[in-house]
Amino acid sequence: MTDERDQQPDGRYDALSDDFEDFAATQAMPPLSADAAAEAIADLTYGNVADAARRNARAAGTAGAYAAPAMPAEPADDGFVPLGTPAVPVTPAAAAPNGSAGIGSADATRVFTAGAPAEASGLAGFQDVPDLGAAGIVAYGVPATDDAPSVLAVPVAPAAPESLDPGAVTARRSRKGLVVTLCVVLALLAALVGSFLYARAHYADRVAPGVRFGAVDVTGKTRDELAAVVQQAVKDSGITVKDANGAGVTASLEDLGVNVDVDKTVDDLMNAKTASNLLQDVTRVIPFVHEDVALAADTDKGELEAFLSEKLIDESERAVPSSIAYDGSQHLFTATEGRSGKTPSASAVKDAVDAAIASPGTAATLTIDDETVDAPIALATAQSAADAANQRLANKIVMTAGDAKQFEVPVDDVASWIKVESDSAKGTIELSYDATAIRKYMAEQLPAQLNQDMVSQEDIVDENGAVLVEAKTAGVNGVAVKDTDQAAEQVVAALETGDGAQVQVAADVTRFDVKQKKSEWRIVVDKSSQLATVYQNGNAVKTFNICTGTDNHQTTNGTWYIYLKYRVQDMTGLNDDGSRYLSKGVEWVSYFNGGEGFHTATWNYDGIADGDPVSRGSHGCVNMYASDAQWVYQNCPEGTIVQVVGSQPSGAVR
Repeated sequence: MTDERDQQPDGRYDALSDDFEDFAATQAMPPLSADAAAEAIADLTYGNVADAARRNARAAGTAGAYAAPAMPAEPADDGFVPLGTPAVPVTPAAAAPNGSAGIGSADATRVFTAGAPAEASGLAGFQDVPDLGAAGIVAYGVPATDDAPSVLAVPVAPAAPESLDPGAVTARRSRKGLVVTLCVVLALLAALVGSFLYARAHYADRVAPGVRFGAVDVTGKTRDELAAVVQQAVKDSGITVKDANGAGVTASLEDLGVNVDVDKTVDDLMNAKTASNLLQDVTRVIPFVHEDVALAADTDKGELEAFLSEKLIDESERAVPSSIAYDGSQHLFTATEGRSGKTPSASAVKDAVDAAIASPGTAATLTIDDETVDAPIALATAQSAADAANQRLANKIVMTAGDAKQFEVPVDDVASWIKVESDSAKGTIELSYDATAIRKYMAEQLPAQLNQDMVSQEDIVDENGAVLVEAKTAGVNGVAVKDTDQAAEQVVAALETGDGAQVQVAADVTRFDVKQKKSEWRIVVDKSSQLATVYQNGNAVKTFNICTGTDNHQTTNGTWYIYLKYRVQDMTGLNDDGSRYLSKGVEWVSYFNGGEGFHTATWNYDGIADGDPVSRGSHGCVNMYASDAQWVYQNCPEGTIVQVVGSQPSGAVR
């Protein structure tokens, strides 16, 4: 019999073959027990034809367990009983109250056949046949027991809605397993993603897992907490130094010339394992991905050596290196000569300091020797370093934003940026420049020194729009400096070369605009007629007799404006013979051009009455009667236009 169906791994076939249906319709089979019949029906229902064919072949017999004669009754080595093997008769058995595998109740009048729709209590693919009148189940065209008539099942078409294609059942089972697996995988992925998102949010403003700060645990610390942590780590990094005789000193890092920048260290810790992409985001929160952070610090080796010498060697025996220092009173670096003597061998201490900076939080103890040396640093070396430092002070550094404002960095500030690094072991003095301090200085001082608000230029115009005074208020560009760090880098570069520099600071510049202001008040001083006429909005409102300056001190022609007033003022100046005059208590003064102005001249009422500047004129001011000068003072505000016109008369005009 040719079988075109796939065989499952356990050897069972997926569905009944047409050959089997034909064979079953013509064979008489022995009666079955209820249990055997139920199992057989279940096997047939789910396509387990091979199981049905071999079930209890030795003693039980089962529905559908039939085959051609002369076939062995025992299963073959592969567990199959070939179709055509005779079933061994067994004692008939009553039907169980329940069938198998969804068959539903078997009663005295029902026989189920394959390939038909089931009722509510049946199974798709089996059809009940009523009125048989006997208990038991007749299996797939096989005669019933002696008490029941034999009924031959009539083959029908498979039921469409609930066809139990065994392959489909197997596929559904396979898909169910796949779905479960996928659900588990998705659940795990969701948990991982959730954990990652939580960790990323939690550590957004905290030190990331895996960041190591020497012996100190900093994971999860906030910025506010870190300053105290760093300070404690510095405190815990003390170094005990002993000499060959056992005398010793316990020194802090500061004692040994270490300058720790706590704020910078905190920034480095917070920025460790910084993430700029998704992969770095993931690795940032993984604790076994490490990044070590050291103290942000620099070491003055000369200070370290001086401390050890002071603590471990008697002053009278101590070798002293030549050195340089800034003298604030002279605004210069000066050199001081050293002397020969004993000095500690400080290399091991320097190594211990470097180790403490790299991995803070742990104390150390070490023993060192001393040695007799000449002055560790020669005077010539110190003088050369002082000269180089003074060159940086002499060559000025000027900061400008490209507009009118600029400022020169004071030498005291420049001197504070020059770091003197002495190395007694090498006999050298080197200069370096504190870039951190320079950046901080520029960030604070550049805006304060160079920023300015925009000021509109103000022109004074007459009633027709003609400009009478241009730029009565001078226009000023607005300046806002930016990128002060870039300016700091230029300053560092200038110090390194020693050439000084004019540093152009990047800035946003807002060009000033021009506004026109109509002059409400205007005074025309006519030297030819020795009259002053006051106009308000173009209309003459007052005319005064005046006396202007003499031939040697003529009142200057031009357009001016009142810019300064005094109720009373003492006036002084030089006479033509060089003597100084003093006029005390001059009233109602309104200046319009430098020292030229309107004021009361009680000593020159005759000159005012005659209009005679030639013989009775002033030193350039406009002399007026007291009441007239008062009127101008009280009615013509600052900004009033003053136009001096006409020519000097040859004598009195009135």
